[in-house]
Amino acid sequence: MVMKKKPAKKAAKKPAAKKKAVKKAVKKVAPKKKVAKKPAKKVAKKKPAKKKAVKKAAPKKPKAKRKPNPAFMRPMMPSPALAMIVGEKPLPRTEVTKRVWEYIKKNRLQDPVNRRDINADENLKKVFGGKSKVNMFEMTKLIGGHLK
Repeated sequence: MVMKKKPAKKAAKKPAAKKKAVKKAVKKVAPKKKVAKKPAKKVAKKKPAKKKAVKKAAPKKPKAKRKPNPAFMRPMMPSPALAMIVGEKPLPRTEVTKRVWEYIKKNRLQDPVNRRDINADENLKKVFGGKSKVNMFEMTKLIGGHLK
């Protein structure tokens, strides 16, 4: 006895029906513009593709270093209170800030819990206007008042 193969069942049409419903909903929301179809052009036989020459990328120019603002680099004279920390010679603002931070770290004046706060010692209290605890952002403002 020879058994006949059963014909394969066709896939359920539910997913296709859903797709059509979605497409119809999309068309209602945003109708597409009708574009006239152009007549098909005759296609010539394709020639084998030629290998394209690979262009080497030009070497990249190194980025120019960012120039500091001349106002920050102008030497300024520190007040006598600030001179006890950074020295008496005229220094640019950037160097003054560096030296104040070196002093703070050397004497461990940064608050261990909140690292943004600086606990002032006797020399820094004079610079900070008598405050014993100053935020690091407020510190730069207060130092600026001691530069001429």
